[in-house]
Amino acid sequence: MTDTPGDSPLWDRSAAELAAGIRDKSFSATEVAQSFLARIDATNPALNALVDLRPEEALAQAAAADAAVAAGEDLPPLHGVPVATKINTSQRGYASSHGVAAWAGAIAPQDAACVAALRDAGANLMGRSNSPAFAVRWFTANDLHGRTLNPWDGAHTPGGSSGGAAAAVAAGMVPIAQGNDIGGSVRFPAYCCGAVGLRPTMGLVSGSEPRGAEEFDSPLSFQTMAVHGPLGWTVNDVRLGLHAMVTPDLRDPVGLPLRPPLGGPGLVKVALVRDVGLAKPHPAVNAALDDAARWLSETGHDVEEVELPLLGEAARLWSLLLYEELRTMMPEIERFGDDAVRVSLASSFAAAAETWGERPTLDAYIKGYARRGTLITRLQQYLGTDRILMTPVAAEPPFEQDADLAGDARVRELLAAQWPMQAVPVLGFPAMSVPTGIRDGLPSGVQLIGGRFREDTLLHVATDIEARARRTRPALAG
Repeated sequence: MTDTPGDSPLWDRSAAELAAGIRDKSFSATEVAQSFLARIDATNPALNALVDLRPEEALAQAAAADAAVAAGEDLPPLHGVPVATKINTSQRGYASSHGVAAWAGAIAPQDAACVAALRDAGANLMGRSNSPAFAVRWFTANDLHGRTLNPWDGAHTPGGSSGGAAAAVAAGMVPIAQGNDIGGSVRFPAYCCGAVGLRPTMGLVSGSEPRGAEEFDSPLSFQTMAVHGPLGWTVNDVRLGLHAMVTPDLRDPVGLPLRPPLGGPGLVKVALVRDVGLAKPHPAVNAALDDAARWLSETGHDVEEVELPLLGEAARLWSLLLYEELRTMMPEIERFGDDAVRVSLASSFAAAAETWGERPTLDAYIKGYARRGTLITRLQQYLGTDRILMTPVAAEPPFEQDADLAGDARVRELLAAQWPMQAVPVLGFPAMSVPTGIRDGLPSGVQLIGGRFREDTLLHVATDIEARARRTRPALAG
């Protein structure tokens, strides 16, 4: 098949359109793979979003998908659809490098659970997305693979740590990418690149990785705050990615043994939280909130602006619980990490110390986890069964590149601006970044937060925002 005049190219079509077209033989999985590989050739050299590309493997996966269609087999939901995976998530036969040069040869013998789920759903695994070393910056660069650029403006971050995933989606290299999020690493890159990103409820998507000869005892905050989630160009792409990634898995210490229902609600109450006293929203951020609130009101949702101080308290707790546990990993980061991650974390620890002291006590740490439970209960009660929150994604537009290397004062501003990214992992609720358009040449968007296991509500409301937002592909991406 060749695209006729007026048709969008295959690389610019949604995951649902691609899966349906392959299924009904409008085009083949091989033609889809060829279109995306050509798009990668055209855009990736400038952006460096995807690394460790193996076109021959992508074409072999596509040929197998076409053979299944020809044989009349039952086809899974993402049959033949290109998907990227992140360099810190195991994919068999590929390095789980975490952006660390010393680990370039750390070849995974098996898939992580979420990658296996995508493979079982029929995805054509096409490329590994770049991230910062150890995935602990909101910027995407490392000594092994280099820097990823924002497809809208290379002077601004594509986000992190799933910056390669977001840039690849925005540029049309893949319709769906897998990412992970412990402090905004799915939602913030989606915001920076003008894509859609969903952080699911804790336990919905398995975090289990292949076990090696030596098991790694993950810190508690990593077990209870880090999640895998999908990024996509459309809300429906993210919906399909989520449904594919949901993985009942008892190997995950917080995993669910069943698949919760994912339905579709009607009108809901939307509580708009603009500011929690940590960072004054930038005018572009306020404008995005105003646009989304107006669109949802016109759709029929009940939108009310409220104050919710518990979100600010949760954001402050993040810097206690995560950084104190990250401290136990610092010998390894100091040994294997690059200069950027060392400098960034040093400023982050200094910023956290202004709230919690240079070395928080065990008592403060224990009380922090106790307080976390109280905040979760309070938010659960506030949301009930028919309310969601709408907040900024960040209090600033996408940051300038390497802003976290500009000194302690700037890092304090970054951490304050990222309160919406930090509060959610502490609370464990699902949240998604939804684009609202372009302002001053950069993407803008809002964050939606819902009740636990109510991803359906978020996706439904996000669709209403998407229907009104004016979106185009970034010019730098072609």
